[in-house]
Amino acid sequence: MSIDRSPLGRRHGRAGIFYAFLITLVSGVVACGVNLFTVNEDIQFGQQMDQEIRSNPAEYPILQNESVRGYLQNIVNRIVQAPQIKYRGRFPYKVTVINDDRTVNAFATPGGYVYVYTGLLRFLDNEATLAGVLAHEVAHAEERHGTEHMTQQLGADVALSIALGNNPSRLAQIAGNAAALLALLRNSRTDELEADTRSFEYLRSTGYWPGAIRYFFEKIGQGRSSSSVLEEWTSTHPTDEARMENINKLVRDYQIPAPTASSLGTDSYRTMLRQLR
Repeated sequence: MSIDRSPLGRRHGRAGIFYAFLITLVSGVVACGVNLFTVNEDIQFGQQMDQEIRSNPAEYPILQNESVRGYLQNIVNRIVQAPQIKYRGRFPYKVTVINDDRTVNAFATPGGYVYVYTGLLRFLDNEATLAGVLAHEVAHAEERHGTEHMTQQLGADVALSIALGNNPSRLAQIAGNAAALLALLRNSRTDELEADTRSFEYLRSTGYWPGAIRYFFEKIGQGRSSSSVLEEWTSTHPTDEARMENINKLVRDYQIPAPTASSLGTDSYRTMLRQLR
């Protein structure tokens, strides 16, 4: 028996009343931030987006430098050994470097594919700050912020279709378009604060100074780079004083000692940058 999926205005009888009830119910669920996607669907979306990105070198020119990519991958491998990581072994947490010095940005897809622009690498000053940013992106994947936003932004009607186990045409179209998916993945300030906190927690077990992401915030705030260079980061990662204070408070609350040369990794970072060609 097929389900009538015409607009609510054309529904009649008990089926229409039941469907309207479900729409109201799911609307409430979506508003509360519930994620209607499964973890396996996060993995599938990540695989699809990775394929889309790799098939579009004009938009996403991938850096063919395994030394640099391996350096970042090793950092992520350390991060995902943190005891708080839930999807270690399920999400690949594979790093890809995008060769674009004009863009200061990084992002993670649902399912744990991590992308870093060379512009961000050149903008940062030490390995611990990079680890803080990478841990922040891992946190977005771990907390499944991407598909939570997709649940919210696709709307109750599409969300209900997903909940009923169907595959709406609109969702299928979006799934094949990396740009559209990335637009849906933009994070809220609440998500950013949560990812910052998780980043701090992850790094406490790595040997990196866990508050180092604040150096990135400071550099943004001090205007050491043109606003056009940072436009992509600020459009996808809302930054404000609350995020800086959140990190400072965590450092105080956990009584984190001052950073050392070893916990910042400045020399190793400079060595990596010399290989960045």
